[in-house]
Amino acid sequence: MATRALRPDHRITLLKGGDMLFPALVEAITNARAEVLLETYIFSFARSVVPIAEALESAARRGVTVRVVVDGLGTGEVPAPWRQRWQAAGVQWRVFNPAQGWRVLLPKRWRRLHRKLCVVDGSIGFCGGINLLDDHFDPNHGVLAQPRFDFAVRVHGPLVADMHGTMTRLWARLQVASEAQQFDVAAAFQAVLDAADAGTDMHDEGMKTELDQDDVGPAASPGTLAALVLRDNLRFRRSIEGNYRRAIALARTEILIANAYFVPGVQLQRVLLRAARRGVRITLLLQGKYEYFMQFHASRAVYGVMLDAGIEIIEYEASFLHAKVAVMDAEGGALATVGSSNLDPLSLLLAREANVFVRDDAFAAELRAHLVAAIAKGRRVEPDAHTHWPLATRSLNWVAYAVMRVLVFVAGKRY
Repeated sequence: MATRALRPDHRITLLKGGDMLFPALVEAITNARAEVLLETYIFSFARSVVPIAEALESAARRGVTVRVVVDGLGTGEVPAPWRQRWQAAGVQWRVFNPAQGWRVLLPKRWRRLHRKLCVVDGSIGFCGGINLLDDHFDPNHGVLAQPRFDFAVRVHGPLVADMHGTMTRLWARLQVASEAQQFDVAAAFQAVLDAADAGTDMHDEGMKTELDQDDVGPAASPGTLAALVLRDNLRFRRSIEGNYRRAIALARTEILIANAYFVPGVQLQRVLLRAARRGVRITLLLQGKYEYFMQFHASRAVYGVMLDAGIEIIEYEASFLHAKVAVMDAEGGALATVGSSNLDPLSLLLAREANVFVRDDAFAAELRAHLVAAIAKGRRVEPDAHTHWPLATRSLNWVAYAVMRVLVFVAGKRY
């Protein structure tokens, strides 16, 4: 990431959970005058998410351009009742990389739209890890005693244009694919022209893969420094991981990482271990409540090397930890990130992801306070106890890790 990537003049608000994000989305969509763009991995159309679906419907009825993209695996098709309502209102939607039945086994279907973005009237943006799914309910586990632990940000400032640009480009590609299926080449070409008129993608100069030392130096102008960093399968394949590695390398005394699915690759492991060796205090807040076999057990396979390096691991057991955030100190001010990217191969090699990186002491302190409170309630993994886990548990961990590595190999990736 070049120096200009972290740009000034932003106002960024931290939103904890759907209880804060969903009302903020409804308010922004309700006040929309021209356009609403929304992307999400899961759109549940139930419980606390219904007001968002209704706000999108209402906005379209009053003439606002409303475009929604959902993932073909996380959401699948929009439910029939809502298809009818949205179609009648004029809501436009697309399904990214539909995957049903045996087709899910095809490597090309493993590429997912995992980012969660929303831009309203080109002036206010939202980014984070929170799906449009009720925080107090899980489709596989039912009602939750405690809400999911997750975060998003509301953004005003220059990077909203970056969000708008990348969302517009994706819509154009999906529109082209849709028109091509109908053999309407002229319409497909027009869709590209319309998208180009509506917005531009991110600056090539401003979206490199790594933070420079200058990025974490004194601010050149007032306003919060921030950048949108994407991960895709074309231009920004290693951007998010690269930013994490560079930020960790620049950390001086403390690194706090909360990540739902933590299975770092070799390079990310190395930079964490180097930071630990030079005396940086590193705490990993990871998922302690079982959700998915592969992610849960594969992450535990890397516990040993982390614990041996003196890295503290806390398992969050109050509910599902879905956060993908971090806070690190650095010369010139604290650096924080909030986004959709897990630190595992599914996110870092196969999915479209979006993280906002922020250099602001007050913002970092607020996020850090949430993490410290969660850490205090979590269960610390003791190094000695870890080495004495039952053989069956350790075997499951390494089987899951091996399966994940095989999937990465089949997908033609290096991790």
